[in-house]
Formats: sequence, C-alpha cells, structure tokens
Amino acid sequence: MIKLISARYAGDFRIALEFSDGVVGDFNGRELLQRSGPLLEALRDEAYFGRCFVDAGALCWPNGLELSPSRLHEKVRLPEAA
Repeated sequence: MIKLISARYAGDFRIALEFSDGVVGDFNGRELLQRSGPLLEALRDEAYFGRCFVDAGALCWPNGLELSPSRLHEKVRLPEAA
C-alpha cells in the first residue's frame, strides 16, 4: 500500500510530494479546485492551501479534507529529467 511520506507547499497551488515507494513529484492543486464542494472552498485561499500536512499517509488540511495517497500517486507530475 502506497503512503505519502512528505508534503511541502511549493507555491502557486503546487505541493511537492514524496511517497513510500520512492516516487517524488508535484501535485497541481488547481485541478482539484476546478471541482466544487464545501471542503474545497477554504482551499481556494492560497495561504490556506499551503497549510497542507501528512496524516496517516494521506494529504490533509485543517478543515478535515483528506486526499488518498494512491489517487495522488496516480496524478503526481514527475520532475522532468535534466
């Protein structure tokens, strides 16, 4: 089972993620914010979006929103090779 090891806000609604299988990449939160829902409203404020943290292997925010590590793993954009 894939778990999220770390999450660091990288600016412009992007989060740098590291997973238990060694995959490292960026999650574009702007795609998430194209959806609607009460828990997503707070995340439209970039300062609040940046308050993300990892809890039990999932990406979380203080309002209770959690994103599945396996779903994030599918959506992560890998850094381009130099």
